[in-house]
Amino acid sequence: MTPRGFHPLRVATVDRLCADAVAVTFDVPPELAERYRFRPGQSVTVHRDGERRTYSICAPAGGAPRIGVREVPGGLVSPWIVHRLRAGDLVEVAPPAGTFTPEPATGGRHVLIAAGSGITPVLSIAASLLRQAGTEVTLLYGNRRADTVMFAEELADLKDTYPGRLELVHVLSREPRESELFSGRLDAGRLRQMLRLLIDVPAVGHWWLCGPYGMVVDATAVLTEFGVPGSRVHRELFWVDEAPPPPVRPAESLGPSCDVTVVLDGRKTSVAVPDGVTLLDGAQRARPDLPFACKGGVCGTCRARVTDGTVVMRRNFALEDGEVTAGFVLTCQSLPTSPKVVIDFDQ
Repeated sequence: MTPRGFHPLRVATVDRLCADAVAVTFDVPPELAERYRFRPGQSVTVHRDGERRTYSICAPAGGAPRIGVREVPGGLVSPWIVHRLRAGDLVEVAPPAGTFTPEPATGGRHVLIAAGSGITPVLSIAASLLRQAGTEVTLLYGNRRADTVMFAEELADLKDTYPGRLELVHVLSREPRESELFSGRLDAGRLRQMLRLLIDVPAVGHWWLCGPYGMVVDATAVLTEFGVPGSRVHRELFWVDEAPPPPVRPAESLGPSCDVTVVLDGRKTSVAVPDGVTLLDGAQRARPDLPFACKGGVCGTCRARVTDGTVVMRRNFALEDGEVTAGFVLTCQSLPTSPKVVIDFDQ
């Protein structure tokens, strides 16, 4: 059975990017075109045999939704996509979501830092930004070797199309390059050097970071050292192998359960969420249609706004500071800290 909110989309093309990665383009029927219209940097969630996975859209705004997928060894969804999916197959896909999105019309200078499959939303962002005359983009892209670079030809074509406004820098960790600066991992030390030598930091309007946990944390720390305001730094995590900080729990129990009211699609539902159970897990008993994907605080699919009561998030790798200040939380990581809580998924 197709979960609520998902639609079966037919695969238009499956393009091989490298040995362990493909790009999948979906054919959206006219009656769903508006629902699957996306902003650069957004993602979609794929459902298969009870499993959900979120993949970023790698197409420029206005195009057909296309995702880039790299195989995760032992994974339950990515090996099927990379090795078995074919044009004409049907895939259950939820509409685009996510806030890792620029406003292309604002123009200005943007620096994008990506590693591995973190290129997927970054490619969409870069291609969409460059359509605006006068916008300048620098892309620092880290990989292991040249033969593992996703979208290598597409990036080269983008550089040829905008030679004066796109600066493309490849960094390889397991293959030497002519310059030592571009040989190694995109860690804090290398990023610090690259910013000093290649980028006029004060002139950059926005920074877009997407990759493994360690790279995103290092890049954030380096930008802070350089005095970049947090409001100009946008992050999306592709969590690979680094352990996150330990989870935070409320200091004391508020009782056996909390009265939680969920607002979704204009409908309110109240449910008692047991102590120590997240808002998402507890509320799903009454509202199985609640949106979610990773349940690890990474993808942001379960984002909602707390309009009454208080909660504490155990982990947050998807929301920006401004969203948290505005009351948004990741319901998969949120525990109630007041007797009553109202969360709104429609805001």
